[in-house]
Amino acid sequence: DIVGSYPTELARKKDRKLFVELFRRVKDTGELLKNILVTLEDRSGKEHDFLLNCSAVERDEGEDDDIAVVGMLKDITEQRRLERQLRQAQKMEAIGTLAGGIAHDFNNILASVIGYSELALIDLPGDCEARENIQHVLMAANRARDLVRQILSFSRQSEQERMPISIVPIVKEALKLLKASLPSTIRIVQEIDKDVGIIEADPTEIHQVLMNLCINAEHAMREKGGVLEVRLEKARMGKAKLLHAGHLQPGLYAKLTVTDTGHGMEQHVIDRIFDPYFTTKKNGEGTGLGLAVVHGIVKSYGGGIQVSSQVGKGTTFEIYFPAFETLEVREEVAETLLPTGYETILFIDDEEMLAQAGRLMLEKLGYKVTTRTSGVEALELFKAEPRRFDLVITDLTMPNITGDKLASRILEIRPDIPIILCTGFSTKITQENAREMGISDLLMKPISMKELASVVRSVLDTKKSNGKR
Repeated sequence: DIVGSYPTELARKKDRKLFVELFRRVKDTGELLKNILVTLEDRSGKEHDFLLNCSAVERDEGEDDDIAVVGMLKDITEQRRLERQLRQAQKMEAIGTLAGGIAHDFNNILASVIGYSELALIDLPGDCEARENIQHVLMAANRARDLVRQILSFSRQSEQERMPISIVPIVKEALKLLKASLPSTIRIVQEIDKDVGIIEADPTEIHQVLMNLCINAEHAMREKGGVLEVRLEKARMGKAKLLHAGHLQPGLYAKLTVTDTGHGMEQHVIDRIFDPYFTTKKNGEGTGLGLAVVHGIVKSYGGGIQVSSQVGKGTTFEIYFPAFETLEVREEVAETLLPTGYETILFIDDEEMLAQAGRLMLEKLGYKVTTRTSGVEALELFKAEPRRFDLVITDLTMPNITGDKLASRILEIRPDIPIILCTGFSTKITQENAREMGISDLLMKPISMKELASVVRSVLDTKKSNGKR
């Protein structure tokens, strides 16, 4: 596309004067230019990066001008693209590390909020007006917990669990959160069918897909405002269909449609929107990963994406998730009575507030509890009275001795003692390697009272069952 053209013709308008001055300088001074980075446009207007080397040479006798400028261009467009991707990947790795640290501290805060709120609900009479307010606090804390999971998922530091779900309540909940953050110039219109089938998915990932699409739509309408329309409905494919991203087989799908009335996109932009790090936003306004994440999630579900757009009119994304009319979904039966016990538990957490919350919840369940805020002190206590306790519950991240090392030392003293390890965030400890270390169970903070009651009872009953064999 550039053969037969002068560099000054291919230079961007803002660079043409600079090119003329550059070549004049080489010609007048004989200066040799090496590896000068330049950007040129091909005939279609697409930009390419080159390294320019040029020098002055004498012309043959008889030429009108004694001196000519000879140059060589090396196309490094792809190399530059890969370098940008590498830099962005390194940034995202750093963000992921930061997210993990924030998640640990934030989950500890949420653990206190959730724990004490649940304790307050237990103590309050059923007709107390404060109950509803505390229930709202719990709902907000649980949303915050899900947000932390989203951040960890995005930074690839959290395993996602897929299960049969209806995405209707997830979409409605996401739109509620979105309304609070959108400017008043953007109006949300939603059409959500009550029954769109059941899909095998992770709720956090569905939330992530919708939020990324809506954030992009908001950006497209930021200057002039507009209408954001979200529809969720059943769609049945009678035959295979090839989409912009994905290939759908015949069958039932849950179809999520997000439409905006923004500036729209040209076809060459549509062709690249799912490329990692590709973005039309200004520096600092986006990473170019939002739609790449959407594409990755939808593709992993066996779904597909259709994109249509008109410049000046807006854009529509149609997301297809494979669905089922009927599927046996495990329904959690609401239990009014939590499993209780009478055993003696050693509870260790270096944060006084969490240690206190853990003790109060376990005592409400009938257990006798001794707390320590130091792993070293807890180890000394266990050494002195190894047969006093039926179960040890310890935090992972603590000064002087970490929870996993504390568990190892305790198991050396008494190999049959069950241990539950709790953590706000960890990339090193998983359920699998925790069990390999002899730890009975791994709990992720924040831990609800229902979850704590269930796991504690299960671990203690398993120990009793194994002891009878």
